[in-house]
Amino acid sequence: MAARAGHGDVTGPGGRGRQDGRGRQDGPGRQDGPGRQDGPGQLDGLGRRGGRGGTVGRASSSTASRVLDAAERLVQVRGFNGFSYADIAAELRITKASLHYHFATKADLGEALINRYSIRFFEALAAVDARGGTAPVKLAAYAKLYSDVLSEQRMCLCGMLAAEYPTLPLPMQAAVVGFFDHNEGWLQEVLEQGRDEGSLAFTGRARDTARMIVSGLEGAMLVTRPYGDAARFQVAAASLLASLTAPADGAYRA
Repeated sequence: MAARAGHGDVTGPGGRGRQDGRGRQDGPGRQDGPGRQDGPGQLDGLGRRGGRGGTVGRASSSTASRVLDAAERLVQVRGFNGFSYADIAAELRITKASLHYHFATKADLGEALINRYSIRFFEALAAVDARGGTAPVKLAAYAKLYSDVLSEQRMCLCGMLAAEYPTLPLPMQAAVVGFFDHNEGWLQEVLEQGRDEGSLAFTGRARDTARMIVSGLEGAMLVTRPYGDAARFQVAAASLLASLTAPADGAYRA
């Protein structure tokens, strides 16, 4: 993605319902665009929940953004279960009461994190589409989104949350699944483009190959982490994409 997934330039997660190309989701809790959700507990632009029983967007957006920035970094480094409100309060030099004023519960904060990260990430994918180019060029830009996050000594936010999936609140689980579903859908379109233009070669369904790409890049990030060597990820990502490139003579046809 031209934007970087780790810090302010990626995504709008959907839930488990079906999404269209713009992040629209059908069924209960339908979203009409990145970060907007109808019904009680509406999310604002920062992913804060308003309405009945939710966190109201009462405090300054700058403080809420700082909280989200700090929490995002902590999740990407430690995981969602690896930090508390006390950690954020100490880092930002604010009270825990102030944190609860913005995000009533840690679950609310977690939902807001995924929402913001997804909005930025999906916007980055849209930017890749807007630049155009062949399918291999788009896939290289996609892999760079992961590489950029890793260069900041961080992991993909939703990749980290996927490792903790059984312990997450249900709304967060749905949002994580929505993030990966959207990625797979975007990759499926790119793969189908590549097959049609003859630039990519793969067997089976494009959707299955899309899932392989997401799993391969997320796994490469994870295995790279203990070595602290970004080159390991670069080699793995390059090999993965090279395995999908059609022969130069164009002889391959699936």
